[in-house]
Amino acid sequence: MGVVSNFFNQIISVFSTFRIVDFLDITVVAIIIYVCVRIIRETRAMQLVKGIVFIVIVYALVNLLEMEASTIIFKQIFNNVILIVVVLFAPEIRNILEQIGKGTARKSVKTIIHPGVAVELSEIEDCIEATTKACSNMSDTKTGALIVFENDTLLGNVIESGTIVDARATRAIIENIFYPKTPLHDGAMVVRAGKIYAAGCILPLTKKPLKSSFGTRHRAAVGLSEESDAIVVVVSEETGAISVAKGGVLKSDISDGELRDILRSEFIPSGSSSDDKIITRLVRRVKK
Repeated sequence: MGVVSNFFNQIISVFSTFRIVDFLDITVVAIIIYVCVRIIRETRAMQLVKGIVFIVIVYALVNLLEMEASTIIFKQIFNNVILIVVVLFAPEIRNILEQIGKGTARKSVKTIIHPGVAVELSEIEDCIEATTKACSNMSDTKTGALIVFENDTLLGNVIESGTIVDARATRAIIENIFYPKTPLHDGAMVVRAGKIYAAGCILPLTKKPLKSSFGTRHRAAVGLSEESDAIVVVVSEETGAISVAKGGVLKSDISDGELRDILRSEFIPSGSSSDDKIITRLVRRVKK
């Protein structure tokens, strides 16, 4: 009982000295952190942040277990943490300052109140069906295509290299984007949350060797899948073969039915229960 009494006495003492200024201070810090995360979450820096969090957790365990040698190593890392953060996040720090200057940060703060509308599963299903049919037609006509399905890793850097489309996914629009001699046909199309979000985007190329029959589109598909968890669909301009890149691995010469199954298994929850749909909507709302 004495321990419980001391605990509540400490809480009361904290709140007795709590001022309005303290509340404002906490609010400002929370907003700054939120805005920074909101800006960098669409870049590869978010992966670095996850890595740093993992290192912090390991450091805490090392301290808890009193592992002296490991503790010395981690202390050296954390003694220079500011320098390490500046070096690793230099482009993102510059981007944050630019976004604040352009007013994007203020828009991010507004999304605290209006976080966006959750995506219906039917939109994703329609998008997958439209993509499958378009790829089947483009395969028959040997029309080259490169379609990126954004997953948990947001692709802000890739999207910035192209043109925002933000249109409902239909077979006709997809085929029109990749029709030869149209302005956006050479780049990649990015699908975000069941919609065609951008087109004409530039993707990083893989450095590992591929078959000589694979061209630049295939190298770009593998390259992006190595750096993110995106699913990238390729239609070869030379052979008309459909390929899918995931996790740095290219599965080539698949049928339109196999393509549909791959996309559905990745983006449609197993089963069709209302609970699955509710969970999916919540996840999509957070991602936005």
